[in-house]
Amino acid sequence: MYSERLACLGSADEISINEYRARQAAIFEGMNSGDLLILCAPNQANRSNDVNHNYRNSSDILYLSGWKDMESTLVLSKKEEECRVHLFVQARNVLSEIWEGRRPGLEGALQDYPIDEAHDSSMVKDELLRMVSKSKRVLIRTGIQPEIDELVKMAVERRDRPRQQFGDGPTQIIDPSTMIAELRLIKSDSEIALMRHSAKIAAAAHVVAMVNTGPGTYENQIQGIIEGGFRYAGSSGWAYPSIVGCGENATILHYTENDDICNEGEIVLIDAGCEYRGYASDITRSWPIDGKFTTAQTEIYELVLKSQLAAIDECRAGRAFSAPHEAARKVLAQGLIDLGIISQSLDEALDAKDGDLKKWYMHNTGHWLGLDVHDVGIYRPDGEPRTLQAGMVLTVEPGLYFGAWRPDVEVPERYANIGIRIEDDVLVTDGDPDVLSRDCPKEIAELESLIGSEL
Repeated sequence: MYSERLACLGSADEISINEYRARQAAIFEGMNSGDLLILCAPNQANRSNDVNHNYRNSSDILYLSGWKDMESTLVLSKKEEECRVHLFVQARNVLSEIWEGRRPGLEGALQDYPIDEAHDSSMVKDELLRMVSKSKRVLIRTGIQPEIDELVKMAVERRDRPRQQFGDGPTQIIDPSTMIAELRLIKSDSEIALMRHSAKIAAAAHVVAMVNTGPGTYENQIQGIIEGGFRYAGSSGWAYPSIVGCGENATILHYTENDDICNEGEIVLIDAGCEYRGYASDITRSWPIDGKFTTAQTEIYELVLKSQLAAIDECRAGRAFSAPHEAARKVLAQGLIDLGIISQSLDEALDAKDGDLKKWYMHNTGHWLGLDVHDVGIYRPDGEPRTLQAGMVLTVEPGLYFGAWRPDVEVPERYANIGIRIEDDVLVTDGDPDVLSRDCPKEIAELESLIGSEL
């Protein structure tokens, strides 16, 4: 099932040590002398009793160091011109490693990662207390490790003789999230290569699902095909819980039960992306489970595709982040007017309060994409939509949803339970938009030639 389409994808190069050092240097540039930046890894989440979820480290720690292991704390210290990167890690422990897997340990951290000093994580509170007491400001995102939050808070609130005599200790706590997010928003060539590869894997997995499903297939079977493809091709798995909805389930935006049967004549909507070396892809495709669009399905599908292509064309440097959304909305509203679904004028249909477009299209057209599927970066700095720049990556995902189960609207019978969303990952360049997920088919003729072709 997978070998021909997925095994040939190969791999993409990892982020280099030099690039991590450059990212750290950019952070140090924004720090003052006497600043201490602390990034805490989250705890492993428990699933049930003594079974845990798979661990994923903080995206900020991954961005600045590539360190993946749990029980870690990344610290950047700046004093005058001396900038040091410290990492608290789990020390080597043979017994623990027999049960849980090999650890890089302090030696591995120094040898293979962009780290100046490695410390045993069991000493994190003692060492951090010493480092914090010598700082002037502490940059930390609180709420991740309460014990470290409390340590920093006590250091700021400390009122003793040394502070009174010499002014020792920090006086401010600052959230560094925005500073790091601004760097993460613009992707480097290495990051783009990883995201392109993530999108290639996801696209190929979608195609495998198309050619191996038909009427009578269950949503969970399609999910299994796609997510199995993610792993088969070398990704770490899904970047977010997959959405696989047939029929009326396709009209539920975040449907994740994925346990219903797909009946002849229904559209299946699949929103599924993988994570490759920390970087997410995010693709949605909608297609008829029996391989042939009905006339009504064709009308809605072609309208959504037209709106998506218009939105993608707005993903250009110098345009506002809101431009793709506005382009998609105009196409969708006019199309629904032409189909007789909306009886308002175009301006009336687009009205944020009373327009009928929001009955059928109720979400935004895209979001940032990167180390997080909903990646960091402010959308409206100073209250205005951000201007797109080369190196930004965003999704473009308009849709129309005609759930006949809804009590709040009267759904036209012709379009009952048709749910269509089409989503691609788009890189903003200095020229034309670069669709990273272009390998995933979306033209009607392509889809109809693929669906069920290998059953």
